[in-house]
Amino acid sequence: MTTENGRVVLAGGSGFLGRALARKLEDEGYDVVVLTRDPSNHRGAGRGVNWDGRTVEESWASLLDGAAALVNLTGKSVDCRRTKKNHAEILSSRVDSCEALGAALRLAYRPPAVWVQATSLAIYGNAGDRICEESAFVPDEFPTDVCVAWEEALGRSIRPEMRWAALRIGFVLGRDGGALPTLARIAKLGFGGPIGSGRQWISWIHLEDMMRLFVEAIRNHAVHGICNATGLQPVTNAEFMETLRRTLKVPLGLPTPAWLARATAPLIGTDPDLALKGRRGLPCRIHGLGFRFRYHELEDALADLLLTPPTEAREHEWVRTFAR
Repeated sequence: MTTENGRVVLAGGSGFLGRALARKLEDEGYDVVVLTRDPSNHRGAGRGVNWDGRTVEESWASLLDGAAALVNLTGKSVDCRRTKKNHAEILSSRVDSCEALGAALRLAYRPPAVWVQATSLAIYGNAGDRICEESAFVPDEFPTDVCVAWEEALGRSIRPEMRWAALRIGFVLGRDGGALPTLARIAKLGFGGPIGSGRQWISWIHLEDMMRLFVEAIRNHAVHGICNATGLQPVTNAEFMETLRRTLKVPLGLPTPAWLARATAPLIGTDPDLALKGRRGLPCRIHGLGFRFRYHELEDALADLLLTPPTEAREHEWVRTFAR
């Protein structure tokens, strides 16, 4: 594996997005360093280096010196029970990681050229039918307050000579992680109807496009500041579930009323608002800079992820890469 493009330090790279991004960056010729709490169990692309997400240690901080890029995906998953303890950990994991990385950057003689920070479209709250481009209204509520604190921590931590990009990530569709495999299983069991009112918006993006967007943020000097990281055609929950059933050839799907979603969420360890609330995000800035999505239609994205064998999908990805 050649590493002609330099080193990328990937903080929090052991999750669904991090594993995929480490593979993508290695394929693109980068030397990938994954900062993780458990490097001994790191089995994905890149080499694992120990980091607790809060403190600065020379063992990993020195790797920032001369790196091509820093990408931070660190943060406790929001797919957890709605408790004060979990909310506090969701907030602290995001803010503390940014501040620790910022402290480490101040020790670097040659800091990375760019810091790419993952944030969330949840900053726009439960926006109803409002279109949320990058300057859209941000309400004062949870989880928007977490997202605001997250982005403010990035602003305090970045070195002034560095370019930065905050990617407000939507609903990422992948075959090996995220919510799609669970939703597909539910649909196959006959419960793939609308959740709640079904009118809440889902701003989705195919994992392949998400990975390409990360690489674009690293390489393209015009990508600077806040960018919505989602696809061009958000859909309502009802439309999403209908398309999912059609893709899987499941003729009917029982709906899940809001009261039932709220009642069962604690039993399965999740937050019902993840399904019952949404926002209609559009990637105006990144699309305006010339980024072109490969998956525009939800039906095409779902067919690729649910009907195409993984090895064949990988071959198609290589063909598309070399055909560019």
